[in-house]
Amino acid sequence: MNWIFLLIIFLATLGGGIIPMVVRKVHPNLPIYLLAFTGACLFGITIMHLLPEVFHELGNSAGIYIVIGFFVQVALQQLSHGTEHGHTHVPTDHHHHVPIAPLLLGLSIHAFMEGIPLGFNFNDNVAMPSLVIGIAAHKLPEALTLMTVMIHSHHRGTKLWRILLIFSLVTPLAAILAAELGSHSAYMTHIITYVVALVIGAFLHISTTIFYESGTKHHELSYRKVIAISAGLLLAFLTLIFE
Repeated sequence: MNWIFLLIIFLATLGGGIIPMVVRKVHPNLPIYLLAFTGACLFGITIMHLLPEVFHELGNSAGIYIVIGFFVQVALQQLSHGTEHGHTHVPTDHHHHVPIAPLLLGLSIHAFMEGIPLGFNFNDNVAMPSLVIGIAAHKLPEALTLMTVMIHSHHRGTKLWRILLIFSLVTPLAAILAAELGSHSAYMTHIITYVVALVIGAFLHISTTIFYESGTKHHELSYRKVIAISAGLLLAFLTLIFE
């Protein structure tokens, strides 16, 4: 278990959540292009590093669990209102009507699932640092959106900081749990492989949704958004250099 990697994930989540808490008005274009960049990066890393790993371990059955994971994420989205891909499906002026408990539950389950692959023992030495880059990038807009919704729901002060701190710990703690279970049982290692396949399905849902939905009313792809997506994919491709 590389504690530096977990610290990076923790600080990325914390940093994303702090932005709307300390900046009165975030530029509207920042979330749009940040989402496009991070979504593309996560997509590229999932395809190039995670998919080969689970198909190597599970064979053709990996595809079944990836599809299941895709639709598990669809179900979780009903609780979180799309916060995990950087925006909600509720209009901004109705954020105070978002049921906070289901949102936090859905997002926490998603964050816990994200942590499982971080505790997995990959055969590809580049897979883990690449995954950390992808998840850390994804955590920034995810936490930013969560805290924005919480602020619009009139949460303030200590409670807001406590929610952010706990949420920032969910993914690292899931990674630690997965690593501990895997180190003590070959059977648990095998089970975790199937969970990683489920998480891949969730990542594919989130990243492809970001491509078409983030920050647009008509799901159009502006040239600036294409540049952001291209930059994210380039970062993912650059991780292959170190193999």
